[in-house]
Amino acid sequence: MDPDHNAAPLNPLPWVVWALALPLIAMEVVLSLGEAGVVGGPEAIGWRLQAVERFGLFPELLKYQWVNGGNPVEELPRLVSYVTVHASFTNALFAVVMVLALGKMVGEVFRWWGVLAVFLGSALVGGAAYGLLVPGLRTQLIGAYPGVYGLIGAFTFLIWTKLALVGANRLRAFSLIGMLLAVQLVFGLLFGGGWDWVAEVAGFATGFLLSFVVSPGGFSRVVQMIRQR
Repeated sequence: MDPDHNAAPLNPLPWVVWALALPLIAMEVVLSLGEAGVVGGPEAIGWRLQAVERFGLFPELLKYQWVNGGNPVEELPRLVSYVTVHASFTNALFAVVMVLALGKMVGEVFRWWGVLAVFLGSALVGGAAYGLLVPGLRTQLIGAYPGVYGLIGAFTFLIWTKLALVGANRLRAFSLIGMLLAVQLVFGLLFGGGWDWVAEVAGFATGFLLSFVVSPGGFSRVVQMIRQR
């Protein structure tokens, strides 16, 4: 069989996936180049810390806003902006790879706004859960992983739906998230860990549940389920 010489070297990605990944890539490129001394001079070494302070989600600030009706409102974007900053180049690299891979699989089924709603909605709920549910927490939340786990939730929904259509055990759809949480538990026990998993689990749950509404035919499916009850 002759190869298609006109085929793209990489499988095309939905534009919304690039819209989610490019801010993460751009931020990490700037911060990594600054840390390497390529741009920005000596002051650039502290750019990552400054980015965390500017975009990170601080639990104490979020609790203060909760008590004061959202004020100061100019700090509310932190509920989503924290996803653009990562602790290291490696951390950012894994996040971008997962956004591209999972975003492609979900984006081939969901409309662009559905992918966007899953990622940003999961990041928002994950950030809120991290900041409000863990008492006495002071460590800031950064990184795209709550949104990534939301995409995992949407991917799980797709598998869950396919298994339901063929009458298979739908619990098998949750094997991926189960494996990821098990790996996190092992690493946490061996090397110590923080409370980021709260945001990630909340992100997964949000992505899975949102998929009932934002997937193609999702709203009709929810109405049908309610009527059946």
